[in-house]
Amino acid sequence: MVVLAGLAALGILWLATGVRVVQQYERGVVFRLGRVHGHVRQPGPTLLVPVIDRMRKVNVQVITMPVPAQEGITRDNVSVRVDAVVYFRVVDPVLATVDVQNYAFAMSQVAQTSLRSIIGKSELDDLLSGRENLHRGLELMLETPAVGWGVQIDRVEIKDVALPDSMKRSMARQAEADRERRARIITADGEFQAAEKLAQAAEMMDNSPSALQLRLLQTVVEVAAEKNSTLVLPFPVELLRFFDGATPKAGTGPQAGTVPGRSTAPAEPAGEHRPAGEPPALAKADPASAAAAAVIPPRPEHAPRAE
Repeated sequence: MVVLAGLAALGILWLATGVRVVQQYERGVVFRLGRVHGHVRQPGPTLLVPVIDRMRKVNVQVITMPVPAQEGITRDNVSVRVDAVVYFRVVDPVLATVDVQNYAFAMSQVAQTSLRSIIGKSELDDLLSGRENLHRGLELMLETPAVGWGVQIDRVEIKDVALPDSMKRSMARQAEADRERRARIITADGEFQAAEKLAQAAEMMDNSPSALQLRLLQTVVEVAAEKNSTLVLPFPVELLRFFDGATPKAGTGPQAGTVPGRSTAPAEPAGEHRPAGEPPALAKADPASAAAAAVIPPRPEHAPRAE
């Protein structure tokens, strides 16, 4: 009885020291005398040989690892500060335990170096608007060493891109200039369309004079709609030009029957006797003849020629 009791106590002690429980989100790697023994232990209770076996549990959940912000210079010579985040998980617990000392720290270092390399190969516009291609490139760079460590990369994303203040101001001025350019284009397009419609309306009114008269009356009604005592009535400019052309201008030419440059003296009245030795009376020049003589001076008969 004593022997049976001792064997029972040893069995209970062996079970207490040899039984391990693996959680649902873990996998167990058993080392027997320093070597990997058997297959990976699945979730649930598992039995180990006391003193001989050692089990190391590996978490197979998705790990979210933030990548510290890295400073670099883009391909178009702009200094930026970029940070990212990496999502990965362990798919082979044996490789993650045996081939690498600390797979989480190793993935962190590889992610930092890969992020710096991506910054140097990309332009600023790609970092700001074309991040999908950068994400795929960064994921490919991380998968190369991660496969040998039993790690699978699920997703890589760039979180934030910090720019210098001077670059932010330059981009703001560029965006403002672009918005002003688009506003001017829209305004010019509106003026062009309005001009086309006005030309069509003018053509229709030209073909139908009654439409022009109706439009004139409508304009007068619109002006007089408010409570005012002023009535604006348009007056055609062509009518003013007609009256201006029909009015004769005074002093525009010499009288008929007169020779330019010469004045005709009136004949002395009959019965009037001039004393001997008295010079003939000076002829009174006609105002129209004087004006013609002033306008067109007489040309000398023997004028010297210009050499």
